[in-house]
Amino acid sequence: MQKAVIVSNVSMRFRMNRERVDSLKEYAIRRLKKQLTYDEFWALRDVSVTVEKGENLGIIGLNGSGKSTLLKIIAGVFRPTSGKVEVHGDMAPLIELGAGFDSNLTARENVFLNGAVLGCSRAFMSTRFDEIIDFAELGEFVDVPVQNFSSGMVARLGFSIATLVRPEILIVDEILSVGDFKFRQKCQKRMREMMSEGTTVLYVGHSANIVKDICDKALWLEKGEARMYGDAEEVCSAYEATGNVEAEQ
Repeated sequence: MQKAVIVSNVSMRFRMNRERVDSLKEYAIRRLKKQLTYDEFWALRDVSVTVEKGENLGIIGLNGSGKSTLLKIIAGVFRPTSGKVEVHGDMAPLIELGAGFDSNLTARENVFLNGAVLGCSRAFMSTRFDEIIDFAELGEFVDVPVQNFSSGMVARLGFSIATLVRPEILIVDEILSVGDFKFRQKCQKRMREMMSEGTTVLYVGHSANIVKDICDKALWLEKGEARMYGDAEEVCSAYEATGNVEAEQ
């Protein structure tokens, strides 16, 4: 089978200032004088995973385990401290609420803005506009600036745009947990449709049950390290057996 995503020995280190710096000027002076001190935090350590085209990977673990950091590295938001990531195929990342949106623009304007970012023409987005808004259930708010939207409304609009264009690789973080139960079911249904059409999905969620239901494989991260990788049913069952599983959203 062809590879969609190859993560090879990826580690990610963050440096956190120990002292508060109140201005850019103060930061620059301290840096020149070498007076800045840092704490190192390794969000990921030597993580490797391969996702085949058409395969669906669920990533599980407690908060702070490195799940979102891994997705951001795969999406190109972060550059890893060490290791390598290869992505083969066009990708639509749904990682952070509001990413790719201009909060001062309306939902209508942001649909076309996001379409352009995803490589879609204005003509194409025009033909699919009603479908996007209907799926997001935002008909009454189409000309309202996104800055006035709730987090759930932003998530609905972002998901609707990203999944309508049917990318080869869809990356979905825990942003869908902000939506109501009915909309989450709607999103899961659309993801299943995309999976059946061959889209590769990388999904991070709190619910091990959802991962078991929609994913072929699962990666369990613990304190930045890969604890277990393999069949989704087996990995999720082992994760749940620890008793440290967070409450499902």
